[in-house]
Amino acid sequence: MADGHANSASGSRQKVHDQIVRLESARKLVLGDAAYYGQIIEGILPIIGVHARVELRRWGTEFLAEAFASPMATSKQKQKLSLIVLDTLKEMLENTQEDTTVLKSVVQACASIYPLVFRHIISSPDDHATWEKMTAIKSRILKIWDTAVAAIRICCIKFVQRVVQAQTPAPLADARRPEQNEVSLAMVPRDHPLIPPSNLEAEASGLLDRLLSALHDQTKDALVVNATLNSVGVLIRIRPTVANKIISAVLRFSPMGDAKPPLPPKMRVIIKSMERTTKALLLNVNKQNPTGPMASRIHQYLERLAHSRLEVLEEGSNRKRAAPVEPVDGLDQTKRARLGATVPPAGVDGRINALPLHGGPASLAQIFTLTPDAALTSFDIRQFPLQMVLQLLLSVIPRLDQDTVSRAVQAVRVRLQQVSQSQAQADAQNAGVAVDEDDDDDYEPEYQPAEDNEQILNKLDNTGSTEPVSSRPEPAATAFGLFRLPPPPPLSADDIVQIGQGIIGRAFMTIGSLEDAKKTKAVGASTPSAEGGINRLAATRLDRSAWITLITRIATRAPTGLDGDHDAFSPDQNGNGNGNDSIIKMEGVTPSPPSAALSTAIRNALYLYILEDFRRRIDTAIAWLSEEWYNDRIQDRRRLGRGEVADHQYEALALKVIDGILPYLDSKDKFFTRFVAELPGVGDAILDRVKYLARDPERVSLAVNTLHYLILFRPPIKEQCLDALEDLYVNYEEARPSTSKLLTKWRPHFLPSIAAATATATADPASNNNDPDLKPLPLPPSSPSPSTTATAPSPDANGSGGVAIVPDDAVMSDVAPAADTARPVPAPT
Repeated sequence: MADGHANSASGSRQKVHDQIVRLESARKLVLGDAAYYGQIIEGILPIIGVHARVELRRWGTEFLAEAFASPMATSKQKQKLSLIVLDTLKEMLENTQEDTTVLKSVVQACASIYPLVFRHIISSPDDHATWEKMTAIKSRILKIWDTAVAAIRICCIKFVQRVVQAQTPAPLADARRPEQNEVSLAMVPRDHPLIPPSNLEAEASGLLDRLLSALHDQTKDALVVNATLNSVGVLIRIRPTVANKIISAVLRFSPMGDAKPPLPPKMRVIIKSMERTTKALLLNVNKQNPTGPMASRIHQYLERLAHSRLEVLEEGSNRKRAAPVEPVDGLDQTKRARLGATVPPAGVDGRINALPLHGGPASLAQIFTLTPDAALTSFDIRQFPLQMVLQLLLSVIPRLDQDTVSRAVQAVRVRLQQVSQSQAQADAQNAGVAVDEDDDDDYEPEYQPAEDNEQILNKLDNTGSTEPVSSRPEPAATAFGLFRLPPPPPLSADDIVQIGQGIIGRAFMTIGSLEDAKKTKAVGASTPSAEGGINRLAATRLDRSAWITLITRIATRAPTGLDGDHDAFSPDQNGNGNGNDSIIKMEGVTPSPPSAALSTAIRNALYLYILEDFRRRIDTAIAWLSEEWYNDRIQDRRRLGRGEVADHQYEALALKVIDGILPYLDSKDKFFTRFVAELPGVGDAILDRVKYLARDPERVSLAVNTLHYLILFRPPIKEQCLDALEDLYVNYEEARPSTSKLLTKWRPHFLPSIAAATATATADPASNNNDPDLKPLPLPPSSPSPSTTATAPSPDANGSGGVAIVPDDAVMSDVAPAADTARPVPAPT
């Protein structure tokens, strides 16, 4: 028994799913042609009634809200359909157990229907039944306005805004043609039996007061407040009679309320949201009427709002420090005790100890220690890493006072002279030579070399000494020996990559500066011309073009040959390397991991550089991708003999660049056609990206023109481009006028085959469908099949004909849908 219930439930769910699939097919049909709205709405009303499954009710009410808000259907068509759906909407609103999603869509549909029914009642004053239904719907929506969930309340606010808009007067554009005037109270005759203008205007005034009361409610709901502010903006613009009333209510509204810092994060987000919505509304009002009577009040309100935001939300974090209570100029009690402190004489810095050294040998630390602080003298600087110390020095030295640095250098120079003099005296005493005091003053240890044996003998002759030279001690070396920097440590792979990235950044800074210099260069300035033609060099001058060539070739060629591949350097029989192809094969060697990471970094930097201003830097993209294509060919030649598979970069990078610029293209961007045409290789993947443009009706012409250009000037891919044009013709209705001209010229047999297949499918749309629950929609004989999908009849599990539906995603697939098949669209049940 339980299994039977489970099977029944599963079958019911499957049936609902099938119905929704058919309903979606109907929706796609009306999106392609709005003339079918009437047939579809009349067909789905029995399916989406109040007793239908909730999934069907959700789909149906959402479709109704979408249909009556669609600009594709005419006002006359909507007004006729609005009278048909009133009963269904009324039943759903009166159902107290109705689903929230269904109720939200019903209120949205009613908001779009109310002006249409209002216009119908103006021209049909005897239709009491229709106005009673609309009045009942309005009363029910106003009843649930304050008690429903936030999503439904927002929809109710939109409904009330449409009611107020319809029941307040507006200036008539042309009184002789009422069908072109906007629905308003001005269209209602004074003696109308169903809708007296005075009653309607009083009701609209009361609803507007109730709508604006949400701004001054103590328990402010940010969603309701923002929805109210967004809805009244329309009334301010198109209903001048109530504009001042609405603006006055908004000016009395304070998004901050009684909030005081510090605020919790949730409250901060709520207040920011209401404050920005209020600010945007009032700024737009002032922008539309900058000299209006409320302009000055709005300006003052915005200034107060900015101060309130600074006090409540910023919490003083970005404000300046408050002024001191007492001026700190010597009158402060805490400063008076220091007024009698001993002031050092001018030119003396107490932070520098320039006293001479004591007698005897001295170390380098003693010579260069200039601070009198004993604690600093005993501090071991070796506790800090060398890199940190260097960074501190580089940041501190530029900030030092020039006078202080000069005194410190002079102090160290005096100590060095003292040490050198002491050393010279010691050498003279050891040699038994009396050193003259005048010579000590002129002693220069940096430039005067040590005395040799001949000089010592001359001095001994002058003094009458008879001591043999061999018994005398050799002159001592200078106090400071030869200093040699230690060899740098070897760089790791990560260090190499990091240094390379720094070089890349500086290279692009140079390119940017050259680009800016080119912008500001005078028009008449002349530059030395380089040799043109095919024999020209790639980088003859240090301009922007030369740097672009350098950086692209570093990315593609420089890292090759660094992975220890000895085949490229192995000698041939003549000992001259690997034959005539040795240089070319060196270019195609796979890079080592550090160099590969460097190449990836350069490619990423090039990609970002191009996307920053892709319309002006498209030449850089073409040059870069040309180098990538050439590098792939070299790798193919190198690895073909070794039986390896080359790792191509060109196609992936070309697709990456195209994907980056596609979202920002418009129909006038002819540079995209030039970019695709100048690519060295155009494959199916790139053509798919060109076809992707046709998804946007405004960019269909760009896609077709690009394919046309490729057909004319890229003969090797002519057939692929023609296949792409066929795909556009089959799958995109907007592309058919332009593609049909090209296909008539290049493939004249294609259009007749499509027309024959369409006529066959249209003549018998449901010949293969034996399902009693499936009824075909009536299609006119000349109507083509929907352009978004292409399907073919296929037998179902029971052997009867079914409908195989191809999803929309198939448009971008590698295999295009069959061009000679058409889909009969079944009617929903």
